[in-house]
Amino acid sequence: MPAYILELIVVGLGLILLLLESFLPRLGAKGLAAIGSVGLLVVLFLLPSVTGAPSESTGIIWKFYSADSLALFYKGLALITTILVLMMSVVYVPVMQRYLGTGGGVGEYLILPVFTCAGLMWMASANDLTSIFVSLEVVTIGFYIMVAYMRRNVGSLEAGVKYLILGAVSTGFLVYGIAFLFGVTGQTNLDVISTVLGLLEGQDKIILFSFALLLVAFGFKVAAVPFQMWVPDVYQGAPTPTAAFLSVGSKAAGFIVLSRIVDAFLGDHGVQTGDGSYQDQIQRVLLVVAGATILFGSLAAIPQTNFKRLMAYSSISHAGFILLALACAYPVRMDMASGEVVAFYLAAYLPMTMAAFFVLCIVRSSRGEEEISVLDGLGKRSPFLAFVLLVSVMGLAGIPLTVGFLGKLYVFQAALDQGHFVLLAIATLGAAAGFYYYFKVVRSMYWNAPSDQDAIAVGTGSRVLLALLAAAIIFLGLNQGIILGFLR
Repeated sequence: MPAYILELIVVGLGLILLLLESFLPRLGAKGLAAIGSVGLLVVLFLLPSVTGAPSESTGIIWKFYSADSLALFYKGLALITTILVLMMSVVYVPVMQRYLGTGGGVGEYLILPVFTCAGLMWMASANDLTSIFVSLEVVTIGFYIMVAYMRRNVGSLEAGVKYLILGAVSTGFLVYGIAFLFGVTGQTNLDVISTVLGLLEGQDKIILFSFALLLVAFGFKVAAVPFQMWVPDVYQGAPTPTAAFLSVGSKAAGFIVLSRIVDAFLGDHGVQTGDGSYQDQIQRVLLVVAGATILFGSLAAIPQTNFKRLMAYSSISHAGFILLALACAYPVRMDMASGEVVAFYLAAYLPMTMAAFFVLCIVRSSRGEEEISVLDGLGKRSPFLAFVLLVSVMGLAGIPLTVGFLGKLYVFQAALDQGHFVLLAIATLGAAAGFYYYFKVVRSMYWNAPSDQDAIAVGTGSRVLLALLAAAIIFLGLNQGIILGFLR
């Protein structure tokens, strides 16, 4: 069946969940999350059976939609992330109920990620500027609601307002970038734009300006410096499952679109380095932004005492590493294609980040706080949660034998192959800083004395999911061919 049927199934699942929540309120949060997760799992299992555009196809949808292996891989990431967010939201329900009042509304919060997932899957296949814009707005509107969902929590409302305003600004830049690029090429399809750009002469300034506008727009989405100012406050104020969804799902979708756009500007017609061409200048801009993002995210994370703010700055740093991989893929192709390095890093980032946020959800429901200090003595109060979080931060820091180590290794190899030694030094500094600020979490869990001796209850379902995530971090680190196999 055509690949776009998957998005229609996910939208239909969201509509069914809305009806069930309205007419069968006895299902509760666990019932809705279970039905939503099973439905998304079915879609995930259908993923290998879908097809792309047939060679004789003239359907209008294939002019806006791509179903290559990279797109299908990102669809899988979106589905897995959404399933984990639904399970995480069930654990977080007691916290949300404190801020939703008598009107409730927890059911709708569990349904929003499903519709957002459909937008993320559409973004993964968007190969036209118009479909990119529409799918991006579908995703962004869902996140606007989820960020500010705890309406009686001042922090959540503040995060929602900041995300709304800055998201609108980034959308404005995106529209202007699309307009300028259409003006110079007369096309909106990225494949056609790539061909046209290779034939243009004397239009470097307008091409550079249109790329700069697009880079600003997606710089906001992927949290690249200097467009990262919204990330710490939004992560801290948003419900923890939403912060996890932003950190993984939104970032992955933003990067696949950005990689397609960069490939349209640089990929098919090469980079004429050293002659002042617009391709060379675009690559330099990407390298500068990547270096600044790594440096800022890594150094700003060091003094943080709030766990979610720590993860926010960590997310910025990881975005820098991904940007570095994207920039280093030109002009000479590596053994791994540019999109594969980015996709591998994001796939590695998924289990590590989701495990960390999942543990925080459980601790937050028990203690009511999100400071790193709430983890004091976690190794004694809940050895299982402490071990899962230990494996997670080990992977995020890039410790060998974890999948996070391989993600950073591929980035370092890319920078080394291209001779970007200054960026390599910056990346080394960022990785070293990561060891320090992640160690604060480990010290809190195993060195600091617990503030109370009460054990933290962990449900069977949560225990199984956390065990799977921890196992994935180690197993994929020892068997990186699994991710590469799915990519190819």
